[in-house]
Amino acid sequence: MTIREQTQQFEKETLSPYAAKSSETRGRTAPETECDIRTPFQRDRDRILHSKAFRRLKGKTQVFLSPEGDHYRTRLTHTLEVAQISRTVARAMRLNEDLTEAIALGHDLGHTPFGHAGEEVLNRLAPGGFHHAAQSLRVVERLEQEGRGLNLTFEVRDGIKRHSKGLGSLAEAREGNRTATLEADIVRICDAVAYANHDLDDAIRAGLVKAAEIPPIVNSALGTTFSKRINTLIHELVRSSTDRIAMSSEAEEGLEELRKFLTARVYKSEALQEAFGRARQVLESLWNFYLAKPEEIPADDASNAPLAVRVCDFLAGMTDRYALSRFQRHLVPHPWAEED
Repeated sequence: MTIREQTQQFEKETLSPYAAKSSETRGRTAPETECDIRTPFQRDRDRILHSKAFRRLKGKTQVFLSPEGDHYRTRLTHTLEVAQISRTVARAMRLNEDLTEAIALGHDLGHTPFGHAGEEVLNRLAPGGFHHAAQSLRVVERLEQEGRGLNLTFEVRDGIKRHSKGLGSLAEAREGNRTATLEADIVRICDAVAYANHDLDDAIRAGLVKAAEIPPIVNSALGTTFSKRINTLIHELVRSSTDRIAMSSEAEEGLEELRKFLTARVYKSEALQEAFGRARQVLESLWNFYLAKPEEIPADDASNAPLAVRVCDFLAGMTDRYALSRFQRHLVPHPWAEED
């Protein structure tokens, strides 16, 4: 037996009956020869980790635009925190940790610069709208590897596509957004667990809110510190889940109240909205510029897609800093240099 086959046999013998087994994957769009060492889900994880889109996450906003402080989260550190929390839950439940990690690492690959402010701009301007989950899927299917995509397994692509959630019950996916695996459900919920806690941590660091202002129901249901809240939610997920991912009503209510508090006091705060307004202007200006001058889109990002789709792909892939540098280059007047 190869090392991969031994691993897959170990999965069958030790993982939960509800776990996704790599030997039973629904496969890739383009069939490939199996690796002797890594399972299909392990290969998917590695492909995502080594992708250009993953590396760009380090320069994309989580909440605070281009933060100068050393300790604010970026889209990359958010992704790593989601992966860590998701893996902990998957391991405790004897689900497939490799699949969970692959979905977590890939779930935000299509996120725009400037966080959700950038997403709002592209959703308004792009034909048919824009959503980062769909763009993340497009990144792994069409944009990476010079248009060849990463050729990931169905299970990983499904988890990336369906990871998003709105306000409301996290335990129940919206109609039409049902996931194919419990591992994908773990990532969908742990994404919210991660951002609700680390966005609060960053907001307190930034002075937007004070710890004393956190709703009492959040403290009583989840705990009074970052680590206690994460620990409580992990335990609740593991304790309450069997053939579906769930948590107690008290824990879910506490998490939902925390998300509502962040929306009202942080995401919609005057300080952030002012910064987001400027970011929206930058991205909208770049949209109009590249529509008028498509020759300025780098050749590596060109494709046979309609121009509006090419512009959308290009802008969505930008880091905050790159978007600002393109704005400075294309749209800010430059002084004439004196002839020698």
